[in-house]
Amino acid sequence: MSDTTNNFGPVVTVNGGQGNVGINYGTVGGPAGQDAELRAAVEELVRLLGELRGHLTPDQDRTVEEVLPELTPDREALRERGLVLARVAQIAAAVGQVGQPAAEALGRLLALTG
Repeated sequence: MSDTTNNFGPVVTVNGGQGNVGINYGTVGGPAGQDAELRAAVEELVRLLGELRGHLTPDQDRTVEEVLPELTPDREALRERGLVLARVAQIAAAVGQVGQPAAEALGRLLALTG
């Protein structure tokens, strides 16, 4: 007879030890606070870009429309999307003072992605 085990999710075996808290999905002692901060920074930038769109040329607005789906609270993905973030920075700079809040939000987001 064979032992067939079908596991549909995490399987943990704990043999002794102290202070076992279960599976850490990034919320116990992990970077959850950082992730919340990153998520808030992305949401703020998206909101500010939405407010900025009324001041953009049709080409700039189209670029922002293309960029918005790329702005995710994923540190690695944002690091890989440097050109996307550079496009956002160029647009924010091009519209001058009205783009300043978006440029500052972008700076905070870049600081979080390291």
